[in-house]
Amino acid sequence: MKKSPLLLLLFVAQLQAQQWTPDLGNGKYKNPVIWADYSDPDVIKVGDDFYMTASSFNCVPALPVLHSTDLVNWELINHAVKRFPDSYFDIVQHGNGVWAPSLRFHDGWFYIYWGDPDRGVFMVRTQDPKGEWSQPVLVKKAYGNIDVCPLWDDDGKVYMVHAFANSRAGASNIVHINELNSDGSSILQKRMVIINGYPNHNTLEGPKYYKRNGYYYIFAPAGGVATGYQVVFRSKDIWGPYEERIVLTQGNTKINGPHQGGWVELDNGENWFIHFQELQPYGRITHLQPVKWIDDWPVMGSDEDKNGTGEPVLEYQKPKVNKPSEIKIPQTTDEFDNDKLSLTWQWQANYFDHWYSLDKKKGSLRLYAQYNPNSHSLWMVPNMLLQKFPAPVFSATTKINVTNLKNGEKAGLIIMGLDYASLLLSPSKNGYELSFATCKKADTGADEKVQAKVQTGEEEIYLKVNVDQSGKCRFAYSKNGKDFEFIGETFQAREGKWIGAKVGLLAISGQETGLKGFADFEWFRIE
Repeated sequence: MKKSPLLLLLFVAQLQAQQWTPDLGNGKYKNPVIWADYSDPDVIKVGDDFYMTASSFNCVPALPVLHSTDLVNWELINHAVKRFPDSYFDIVQHGNGVWAPSLRFHDGWFYIYWGDPDRGVFMVRTQDPKGEWSQPVLVKKAYGNIDVCPLWDDDGKVYMVHAFANSRAGASNIVHINELNSDGSSILQKRMVIINGYPNHNTLEGPKYYKRNGYYYIFAPAGGVATGYQVVFRSKDIWGPYEERIVLTQGNTKINGPHQGGWVELDNGENWFIHFQELQPYGRITHLQPVKWIDDWPVMGSDEDKNGTGEPVLEYQKPKVNKPSEIKIPQTTDEFDNDKLSLTWQWQANYFDHWYSLDKKKGSLRLYAQYNPNSHSLWMVPNMLLQKFPAPVFSATTKINVTNLKNGEKAGLIIMGLDYASLLLSPSKNGYELSFATCKKADTGADEKVQAKVQTGEEEIYLKVNVDQSGKCRFAYSKNGKDFEFIGETFQAREGKWIGAKVGLLAISGQETGLKGFADFEWFRIE
């Protein structure tokens, strides 16, 4: 049946309204402002617009670019890297790749810098954040350099700070500074360690570099992702020495961490800090804290005892901005009615055009079955089309037709992480077979186990997964889209390597050669 554009618009709006919405509609907001895995966020203000990016690790397209006009209502507008130009990412690089980027605007250009722990510091830039970004430039070839951030100083010089990955460099509490050339594309010789967190901070990472009122500031979380706190360092000299103060801790709240992020100042003098909270299996969700400057130190969140160290707010007055926003959330549902995939989707590695099509069957996504050399696990499958968990409680449903799958091929729905569960439909002797499989500790090379099988006799079917509080999942199927039957036992979703659990679609084949079949997905809906 043909989809009505108006009905689809109303339906998608209704679905979005049912998801996590931070804007309370009364001039206040609640945290988190994004209940999704936008890890290591950094934010800037350009005119009346705010832009944010986040870590993407092995997922492609990489480096999400989000936009807001009020710091509360966000939408995904682009990815700075559509596909990596080298073959390194053709293989799934779980937990590697794009770590803790920084987003900056200078002289009409938007810049994103990030550290790849195994290859070095990279940069991309553009004059239009919604348009094309440059190809990645290797600014510094290095091993273990992560969490990088540049600073354009008043005298035209350019500097960059970064932390170190303990797993590669054997250090985890040092901040290093490098001077860059005038366009920020390569390092000069002048460099040194400017902060050593030992013995006060057992880890020190995610530094963000700022200059305000004659002080150089480095905002850096310490103490670890799940149990840490925000430290700010300041100095009148960019090379130091730096003094320090802890400005934000968990306090009496449930907001553990609170971890790294970015600071912005509004035209009216308000100041705000966006950071993440680790909440597995959902990943690292995004919070917004008010900031007050007292004696040239930032105080974040609520500081009831006036000691200079705040704790996160759960609810607060929205920022007073020049361009109020309607209620928005990052995209989730995809009706597959456009000529491009929704920005919400990411593959597990560099993708290839022959993996999918949106024009072979209008209004549907066609996934072509790709060969999986490891028949016992899906851990290293690159052609999974996945998106982030978008709320504490939600369901994901899709309508699939597998008429054109060949023997030995499967397609369907998956929850992916260090543990995963899949509900896949495949041809069988008696028509079609639906199989529910799980794999515990997939990252260790463990084999998946089929928990349940059902002969459906139907080539077209509805697949669904309900995700309850704390990430408990129940898979189900239906022949009419209304009456769903559960299959298998409850599955506990688990985070991936440095990322939250993800939900999505795939089509795989057990045959390396020969013509492959395909599955058609009419839509994918989050409620």
